[in-house]
Order: sequence, then structure tokens, then C-alpha cells
Amino acid sequence: MQKAVFKSHTRFSEQQSHVFIRKQSSFWAKDGNTSVIEDEVVKAWDVINVHCSANARLAMMPWFADLGENIQQFLLYRHCRFFPMIFNHPEKCKGDVFLLLVVKSMIPQHRRREAIRKTWGQAREVRGKKVKLVFLLGAATRGEEHPHHQKLLEYEDRLYGDILQWDFEESFYNLTLKEVNFLKWFSIYCPSVPFVFKGDDDIFVHTGNVVEFLESSGNEPDLLIGAILYTSPPVREKNSKYFIPLEIFNETFYPPYVSGGGFLMAGPLAMKMHIASEDLDLFPIDDAFLGMCLKVLSVSPKEHIGIKTWGVQEPGRETMSKDPCFYQDLLVVHRFDPGELILMWKLLTSDLICTQVRLKAE
Repeated sequence: MQKAVFKSHTRFSEQQSHVFIRKQSSFWAKDGNTSVIEDEVVKAWDVINVHCSANARLAMMPWFADLGENIQQFLLYRHCRFFPMIFNHPEKCKGDVFLLLVVKSMIPQHRRREAIRKTWGQAREVRGKKVKLVFLLGAATRGEEHPHHQKLLEYEDRLYGDILQWDFEESFYNLTLKEVNFLKWFSIYCPSVPFVFKGDDDIFVHTGNVVEFLESSGNEPDLLIGAILYTSPPVREKNSKYFIPLEIFNETFYPPYVSGGGFLMAGPLAMKMHIASEDLDLFPIDDAFLGMCLKVLSVSPKEHIGIKTWGVQEPGRETMSKDPCFYQDLLVVHRFDPGELILMWKLLTSDLICTQVRLKAE
């Protein structure tokens, strides 16, 4: 039984839904011709349990034995894609929701979630638009005192009703599982939501500026903005957690992708990315995997100077600035601890006076 990739051997009970467009490309190992399969849209999360065995043929490949344990576990079980939900909130997108805030988190990061709920993630209307929040979580690992943490999370969800949790273990490589399970969830429950923000749980989001930008962006169905990595090469150093063997990706660069720290996309694009992801093998690096989905769809992400996923530096200084006047015109900034986030939010939502424009677009 593999412990790094998912929580339990379970059995696929997945009814195929929506329209699946299958394509071929040089950067994923799939066979088959382009085809379209139509079926009824599923209205409920239909994965009850999943039984998944290791890929025995892969384990016999000569190159496989030289890999580290974590990447081995990922590859042995990467055909395990969708998982049962522990906590689900299908009601989140009911009504006229304009923007869904989606935050990747882990069970122990309770303080980060609390800070977000008290600041930019609070349920409210922004500029007259309804904004909702959900957190994406996997299950606790055994080393995290699973029963204790799960009970606390159950209480937290009872209080706030904003946790989406799937029954696979949290790990670095399972971030891709969060992506594909969320995209499926969104396609089922949120087909009418026009915009999605996705980010980490240690970021600052100026929701007012985000909504204002989205209002002025038009109805572009393929909108995706963030901090873009155009020519990011795969890491070939075996000791790195980002290591990618040539046998699963042999190109010089990943397709362009946005930093997962925080980005905005149109709801229709999220629906199409779910379809595209169906025909891709899961990939260990979640950000790069989304770039592969974009390549399938022939969609190019766009840069936005207001999204700073590597922080904000004051001109002439190397350290990250926490001057609120630098943040009043930005959309997203990474990274903040809970105390810093609460303080920044209080300053920006007070009668802040800035004598001059402190941060120029770079």
C-alpha cells in the first residue's frame, strides 16, 4: 500500500460525464485518436470508493529502480485520479456567485485559514458582486495524528462550511490530485460561476481590486492571468523534490504556466481544463500540469503586474516590503503569515493615506 500518494486503496466507481475531447501530444504518454464522447452531466460527486493497484509493469522498467521513493510511489499510482469526498459543499455556487475563491490548504494550517476568513476571504458582496470561499484539503497523514486533526477539521467545517476534503493523503505530489479533483468538482457544481481565483493559504488578495479588474475584463472565456513562467526547465537533479525523469517528460521546457501561488481564470476555462486534464497522465508538478492542460486547449496565459507571487520588493532593497501603500493597487501578493495578513487587511481597509504612488509597475 502506498503511503505518499493516497490514503487508501479504493475502487473506481466513476461515471464519465460531460464532453471529453481526447488529443495527442508529444509531452504525455497516451495512445488513441481524437474522439468526442457525450453523456449526461452528473449532478453529484459520484466517486464512492476507489480501489487502485500499483502499476506492476512500470515497476519492472530498468530506469524505475534508480528513482527516489516518493517519485516511485507517485508513478506507481498516478492512474488513481478521482477520490471520495469527506466534506463537500455543493451549495457553495448556488445563487448569483461572481467569484469563487479557492485556496489550497493542509489540515494543520488552521491559523492561516482563520486569517483568510477574517480578511480577504470573508463571505460578502464586493462592489455588489457575490464572492464565496472554499478550501481544498486532502486527508491527514499518519504522522499528523490523523484522528485528532480530522476531528478538529470536522468541527471547523461545522462552523464555517467551507472545506472541500478528499480521501487521499496530503503530500507534495498530491497537489496535482487537488487540481483535477477540484476541476471535476467545479464542473459539477459551479458551471455558471464566471470567475475563479486559485491560490495558496499564505497569500494576500485585494478582493476589491480583483473584482474591479474582472468587471472590466469583458467576457473572455479563456481568461487566465497570473505570474507566468515561460521557459521553465524540468529539474533533473535526483535529490530535488522537483526531480522529473526523462522517461516521463523529455522536453527542454515545460509549456508556459502560471505560478500556483495565485492566479485568476474564467469559469468556462476551468470547465475546459477539466475536460483537457482527462486525457493527460497526472504529472508530479501541479503548476506544470495545468500548463499542459492549457497547451492541449491552445490557451495562452497572460501576465498581470498586479499579481506578485514572489512578493513585493521596495526599490533599492532586497527584503519584501510590508508598506500598505505598496499594496493598495495590487491584486495578489505571496507570501504572508497570519498575523501579517490581518494587519495588512486592517491597514488597507482603514482610511489609509498615501502621499505618493509608492510602487511603479515593473
